[in-house]
Parts: sequence; structure tokens; C-alpha cells
Amino acid sequence: MPTNVLNGPAVPQAAILVSDSAAETGAEIPRRERQGSFGGSSKAKILRPFNTANIKILLLENVNETAVNTLRSQGYQVETHAKALAEDVLIEKIRDVHCVGIRSKTKLTKKILDAAEKLGVIGCFCIGTNQVDLEHASQKGIAVFNSPFSNSRSVAELVIAEIVLLSRQLGSRNIEMHQGIWSKVSANCFEIRGKTLGIIGYGHIGSQLSVLAESMGMRVFFHDVVPLMPLGTSKQVASLDELLEMSDFVTLHVPETEETKNMIGERELNKMKQGSFLINASRGTIVQIPALARALRSGHLGGAAVDVFPKEPAANGKFFESELVGCPNTLLTPHIGGSTEEAQSMIGVEVSQALVKFINNGTSIGAVNFPEVDLRAIRDEENSIRLCYTHSNVPGVLRQITNILADHNVDKQFSDSKGKIAYLMADISDVTPEQIQDIYRRVSETPTNIVTRILY
Repeated sequence: MPTNVLNGPAVPQAAILVSDSAAETGAEIPRRERQGSFGGSSKAKILRPFNTANIKILLLENVNETAVNTLRSQGYQVETHAKALAEDVLIEKIRDVHCVGIRSKTKLTKKILDAAEKLGVIGCFCIGTNQVDLEHASQKGIAVFNSPFSNSRSVAELVIAEIVLLSRQLGSRNIEMHQGIWSKVSANCFEIRGKTLGIIGYGHIGSQLSVLAESMGMRVFFHDVVPLMPLGTSKQVASLDELLEMSDFVTLHVPETEETKNMIGERELNKMKQGSFLINASRGTIVQIPALARALRSGHLGGAAVDVFPKEPAANGKFFESELVGCPNTLLTPHIGGSTEEAQSMIGVEVSQALVKFINNGTSIGAVNFPEVDLRAIRDEENSIRLCYTHSNVPGVLRQITNILADHNVDKQFSDSKGKIAYLMADISDVTPEQIQDIYRRVSETPTNIVTRILY
């Protein structure tokens, strides 16, 4: 049987013994009448398919203390590091851990995932997941969770601050004052009241920003790939070009996809108003940096604020280089859009709770690369189990599982698929230790098996 605590052994030897007295006397295990999902005890069963002290968690990049406390409260072994690890060090560290938590700097490539012999789940304590090879993770039955919305307010507030800073050229004035230069000017400095804000991507961040901007007197328009209900008096426009041509400020809030990479280049920048401003707090690959630098140095744009870059240093220090350095009225920040105490605390809580639910209960709701499956709480009965089966998404699998479980009382089950993999959860009652062992063996031996777990 496998040695992976998350993926097996599904039924440790200590768990399959009925009792010393029953084993010695040969007493028959009492059988129960078959019951439906709503029969029996109403008390929810706490699933503990393993000694939690055997679960090893590796948290990198100074993951918030709320996550550390949540995971340690479960009895897991939690190892923390303040920074990202070098690839060779990470490969050694990840070999025997069951869960790894990262932020944006750690890259979990195919090479690293293949070295992770026991890894069952990944927590991205941030919004993005492009630092993980999601397809390869799913093929190995590794679920990936993130926190897509917890830092929305922090990012929206940063953008509001940058709009004000750019419109008053406060970045330049601050640098000049530190150099001993007094430069009291009003030329090309404006109030933001009455100005037009164009938001590209009207999701959680874009919509919150919309409300904040309107409260400061701005006119708000947005462009998104799907029709959305506007908040307040904001309006959706049909095309990106239309938004660029009408906006005094353009701010980007889109995910990194094949469609959004390099979406703002020389052509799009030339569409923007003379003297307008561009803000990017989404992903570093969305804007073509050389084109933006030319637009700033030529004076076509009045300024820009950039928080994300195509290549970002792996650690703090004097490592940053960009063509934007020295551009006029340009605010450069080191990917701090979501870096507030409030946001990191919320992210720590959300992601760590998702990890606990997956490890302890099999719940995959919120996974970005994995079918989202959940079942209501299992009944608190001694001989009830939960089967969690990750398998290749091919025809005929459910028929095989149905045949295996045909002679057992399946209280409830649910299955879903995503791409090339599928995930099934089933709660089964009135099973003996020997039957549990048999179910695990037969399910894990199916040709399409990726990961089989039994929780009890």
C-alpha cells in the first residue's frame, strides 16, 4: 500500500482491528440494518483518517501567522520559511511534505512537482496561481487552492491613491524635496473630480474600485469580456478601444491568460488620450514595458503607476531593473497591491481553511485546477467511511465504481470532472474493517486511478 499519508495508507493496520476481545473470541461483528442518508445519528462525524502529527506542511514566503496557527491547531507538523527557496533546496524540502503553501515568488514547476512524492495539496496564499504548473498538478491528483478575492479592497485602495498621486505629480515632487529642490508648480496638476476612469476587468477589484472612484466624483466606465451589472452610475463599453479613447485614467484588473498577455502595447497606448495615465496592478505580462516607457518619455502619457512586472526579483534587495526607471511621473511599486495586514490575514484564514477541509474531509470547493466536490457531513457512526477517488476522466469509470460499491450502503455520493481528471466522493455506512480494506484495494487498482483516499 502507498505510504503517502494523504493518499494512503487509506486504512492503517491499527484502524482495521475490530477489538482485541472480538479478535480473540472470534465474535461476529454485529450487522446493522441499511439506513438512508438521513437515518442514524444526526451528529456530524469528525474525520481523522490518520495521525495528524504525521501530516507535514511546508509554508514559504512568510505566509501570514493566521494560516500557521490554523494548520498547527490541527496537529500538523508545520515548517515555515520567510523567503522563497532555491530550486535545489525546494526539491529536497518538498520530497516528503503532504502540503505546501506559497505566495507569488515560488515557482512549482513540473520538475519540482515530480520530486514531491507525497504532495496532495497546494495552497497559494495570494490571488494568482500562474506560479504553479496547474495542469501537471491536476494530473498528479494535487489540488491547488488560492484566495482570489481577499485582497480586493487593498488593491482598490492602492489604485485610488495612485490616481491622486499621478494627477498631482506627487511622486516627482517627493523626490525633488528629498534632493533639496523646492518646486511649487500647478501646471499639469489636476483634481480627479470630474475625470473619467476606465477600468479594464470589472471583477471583484474593478467593481470595488468603481464604487470608491465614484465617491470621489469620478465618471466610471469599464470594459469586460462578459456583460456585467454596473455598480452605481458606472457604464460598460463595448470595446477596449472605446474605453482607451475616452478615459483620463486607465487601470488594469484582468487575470493572466493567453488572451490578456501583451494586451496593452504600442497600438493601445497610442489610442489613449494625450496626457492620460495608465495603472497596472494586475499581472506583469499584461503591458508591454518597452512600449510604455516610450509613451512616457515622449510625453504622450502624463504618467503611469506599475505594481507588477514581467520579471520580478525572487527576494528583497537591489535586484530590480526596468526600462521604466527614470521615466517622468512614473510610480513603481514592488508588487504590493495586496500587501496589507488585513489582506494577508484574510488570505491566511481562507486558504488554510480550504487546505484543512481538503486534507481532513476531501472537500475540493474552491480548487482552481480540480473538480469542485463536497458532501454534507458524514454521520457520526463507527462503521462509516468517506471514499475520495481522483481518476482519469474517461467513459466507464462510474460503472466500475458502482460495481465495487454495489453490495454496500452508499449514503450519498457526488462526482464531477474538470478537463482530463474527475473526482468522486461517496459516504458509505455499515462497513466492516475488512470491507473497508477491500473497497480501498479494488478502487485503487482500477486502471484510471490517480489517487484513492478513504476517510473515516
